[in-house]
Parts: sequence; structure tokens; C-alpha cells
Amino acid sequence: MKVLHKGDIFEHVFVNEPEVNLHIMQEAGSKVKIHVINIPKDLKGSNDPKDFRNSITIEQLGEGCETEIYALAFLHGEEKVTTETHVTHAVGGGTSNQLIKFVLDDNSRGHFVGELKINPNAQQTEAHQTNRNLLLSDSAEMRTQPQLEIYADDVKATHGASTGQLDESALFYMQQRGISKQKARQLLVGAFMKDVLNTISDETLREQLLNAVDGVVE
Repeated sequence: MKVLHKGDIFEHVFVNEPEVNLHIMQEAGSKVKIHVINIPKDLKGSNDPKDFRNSITIEQLGEGCETEIYALAFLHGEEKVTTETHVTHAVGGGTSNQLIKFVLDDNSRGHFVGELKINPNAQQTEAHQTNRNLLLSDSAEMRTQPQLEIYADDVKATHGASTGQLDESALFYMQQRGISKQKARQLLVGAFMKDVLNTISDETLREQLLNAVDGVVE
């Protein structure tokens, strides 16, 4: 467990770690920005399934805290990712934003559990949770479980979850303008993932991951 004191800033990017288990308690005015990126390097040629497990728990115990959680997984073969987020606003005046995205191909599996709790004393809280999932094959599977508990009245809270396939009309539109189907697919999948990567503050790491995405999208 990590405690952030007033004015502290914690920012970290976890890349391809088999297990992330993070618990942070925020005191007044502290800031958290976390990225969990699962883009396995060995996408082909390995028969061993990769299983990633991510658990992030944030407790806002002081006023005026800021929390940002971003997660991106791009899986192939038999790879699996489970990502859990548990965010509690114990007092008011804080903000939290979660953007979680999965891209699943072949027989890969994704599971997202998003728990967001706003306590009765947490008035004037603003909290947002978004989960978007893209399935690139008929055998890929995604499970998403948003869990919202809101016990305060004066709050702004939103959540959304969707799972779908590539937009065939967009693919057709791009092909009509001379872009090959493969290139159009690369552009659409890349755009879906890059809005998560573009939020990384470290410019060098951000560019490395953007290039990695370009290299693995087929």
C-alpha cells in the first residue's frame, strides 16, 4: 500500500508486466496517473499462453484529489488479460477518470471489472468510467462488469461500456478512396488504441509504444 500526502504526484506506466497489484491511498490535493499497457511482444511463434492480471485500488481520503487510470490490452492467440479497478471517493471535491480498452484477436480473452464507489460524504465529486472493446475475430471473448455505487446527490458521474467489431462501413469508405483493406484495418485499429497511448506524459515512452502498436496491427 502506498500513501500519497498533500501535493504528492504519483505517475507510472506499467508495460507488459504479468501482474500489477497497486493500492494507493490519496490524501488531500494529491494526484495519481496510471497506465497499464499489455501489448505482448511475441505475438506469433509462441505456443505458451500469456496471462496478465492487473488490480488497481485507489482510495481518495482527502479533498481535491485527482485520479486518472488508463489501460490498454492488444491480444492474440490464447492470451488473457484481467483488469480490475477499484476507485473509492470517501470525501468530496475529487475527480477520477478511467479509460479502459481491449483489442482481442484469435482466441484471446479479456475481462474488466470496474468498481466505482462514491460515499455519502463525497459531495461535488466528478467521476467517469469508460470501457471500450474491439473484437477482431469471432472466437475472441470479452467480459465487462462495471459496478457503480453512488450514495451522494451532488455529483457528476458517468459510465459506459461497449463491445463490437470493426466498422464495416468505415472499412468500405476507406477502400473506396484507394486504401487497401489491410491498411484501412491497421488505421482503424491503431486509432482505437492510440487515444489511450496519447495520454502518456513521457514523450519517449509514448512514441515507443505508438510505434509498437503500428508494428503489431495487421
